[in-house]
Amino acid sequence: MKSLIISLLLAASAVASAQAPQSPVSSVPSVVNPSPAQDENARRARALLDQCIQALGGPAWLNVQDMEQQGRTYSFYHGRPNSLGVPFWRFWKFPDKDRIELTKQRDVVYINTGDHGYEVTYKGTAAQEPDTLADYLRRQRHSLDVVLRQWLNQPGTALFYNGPAVAEQKPADSVTVMNAQDDSVTLFLNTYTHLPIKKTFEWRDKDRYLNQEAEVFDNYRLVQGVMTLHSVIRVHNGDITNQRFITTVRYNTGLPDSMFQASVSYDPYKHSGPREKK
Repeated sequence: MKSLIISLLLAASAVASAQAPQSPVSSVPSVVNPSPAQDENARRARALLDQCIQALGGPAWLNVQDMEQQGRTYSFYHGRPNSLGVPFWRFWKFPDKDRIELTKQRDVVYINTGDHGYEVTYKGTAAQEPDTLADYLRRQRHSLDVVLRQWLNQPGTALFYNGPAVAEQKPADSVTVMNAQDDSVTLFLNTYTHLPIKKTFEWRDKDRYLNQEAEVFDNYRLVQGVMTLHSVIRVHNGDITNQRFITTVRYNTGLPDSMFQASVSYDPYKHSGPREKK
């Protein structure tokens, strides 16, 4: 009898366990749905960016594959100009090929292709200094073309409308674009024309100091269906570092890849030859 009772109790316990609801593996939902306010904010940001692209030329701007520029560039030190300016010719091919020729003789050339950079002078072709190359790549990867033509189409990109603002004494709307790597760029778009007035982004140096880079865009003119800026100011931590005035621009001329090819022929930091034995 005792054995029968124990067997019945064990059977009842097994049935109760089978009928009891199972606890979920995790109480945290796998997907957190954004609130309606977040959705509306992102929609507002996207609408402003779409207006910006249309103002720049829409399909004409999006389909630019290469560009030629000519103008004059000025360098600054501690926010003050330190030269009378140098004529420049720029050749650019989307997304990451760039060639700049300086001086009237066009005898100083900087070439950037992908992650590589070169400096060409009468001495030959040298690799760009690491700090110079890092600065160029940082600006290139946060450029207006990259943000609006690449980031916006990538999975995981988030958009934020920051509200009305004033940029370069002009009424603007501030929008931040953040990619999946948590890298962000903030654009200030003219309230009336929707054209970009200013672009900013931040980065930390090797000592973990926060730096801010900015570019100010001005003097737009219509060229081949594209609203083309003819004045660019570059700012680092509040100080102007460079200013360019562009006189002529041409798009989609079919620049050959050979213009952006280079190979190192000398090292400026290496001795010209082996030391003589004494």
